[in-house]
Amino acid sequence: MLEAVDDEEERIPPVLTSSLHDIRYFSSLLRGVNFANRATVTITASGFTVQVEEARTIIATAYIFADIFDEYTYSPPAPDPPSHSQSQPTSSPTPPPSSPSDAPTTALEIPLGTFIECLNIFGTANAGAGGAGKGGKRWRRPGEEDDGDGGADGRAARIQQFFTGGEKRTGMRMSYMGEGHPLTLLVAEDAAGPTAKCEVTTYEAEPMLDLPFDSDQTVLKIILKSSWLRDALSELDQSTDKLTFVGNPPVPGQARARTTAKPIFRIEAIGTYGSTEMDYPNDRDVLETVECPHPVNFSYRYSHISKALKALGSSAKTSLRIDEDGLLSLQFLMPSPKPRGGTSQAFVEFRCLPLDETI
Repeated sequence: MLEAVDDEEERIPPVLTSSLHDIRYFSSLLRGVNFANRATVTITASGFTVQVEEARTIIATAYIFADIFDEYTYSPPAPDPPSHSQSQPTSSPTPPPSSPSDAPTTALEIPLGTFIECLNIFGTANAGAGGAGKGGKRWRRPGEEDDGDGGADGRAARIQQFFTGGEKRTGMRMSYMGEGHPLTLLVAEDAAGPTAKCEVTTYEAEPMLDLPFDSDQTVLKIILKSSWLRDALSELDQSTDKLTFVGNPPVPGQARARTTAKPIFRIEAIGTYGSTEMDYPNDRDVLETVECPHPVNFSYRYSHISKALKALGSSAKTSLRIDEDGLLSLQFLMPSPKPRGGTSQAFVEFRCLPLDETI
């Protein structure tokens, strides 16, 4: 009887099956939102989202499209009979934007930090485009001599591999059988190295904080290269307590009269040791897009905004939007190292409520 049950379970297709030959890009997307213990994963046919929240004030969502995977198959679980309706799959509050609102979804919670550690079990998930992660050491292949901590010949050989593409990448295969099952990972550096199997415990998804952004009520929208925003925020003192975003409507000829006109965009930082102001000029080389119908001034807790720095550091462009209630939306475009002709490039979005004093 037990064998019959096992055979029946084997015939049920996994809810999710996906694989990647190089996990670094996937890992960087997850690290961009890794600031809370639990993350809600919402699976759809077009990809999945990973969402975390903190202090009922800030939520971060990584939109990971199916196109970034070498293999991606989603098989929604069959609805349970009415007598077992309490076991229905949990629906997601945040499906990927390319999915129809009535498309099937499956939601679960995972310990995100543990999941990322499993991806980085060989120390290569956090690597840059060319080699092993910081502090990581790749698996020594048969026939290679161990050069210890720093033989010159060994270092030269590894550097040569990094630049010639000879370095193997860490790949993974991920599967999820459904509610009550773990998220299973098979991680391997290459065929000649070890393979690790990790089972990450999953939980029933709890309702997440809902911070809807009304695009029709946007009072400030700016698109700029991420480096311009990253450089400004990286110079702030760690004692900074509050950040204020100030916007003013663009004025014709303002680029040639910067000393007298109001700044089109300003970041004000206030901390224990004083304040700092950083102005951005009305220059398309700096601010690609500016929409600001009337003056805007909203403040946010810096400790909340700083949680976006990881995603900001890996992104190419940033879209900064604020609605009339002060809700801040930061969207970071995360360009793939190997662009594909699929739905879209992945991105990470942060939404943060303003301080009460500005509402």
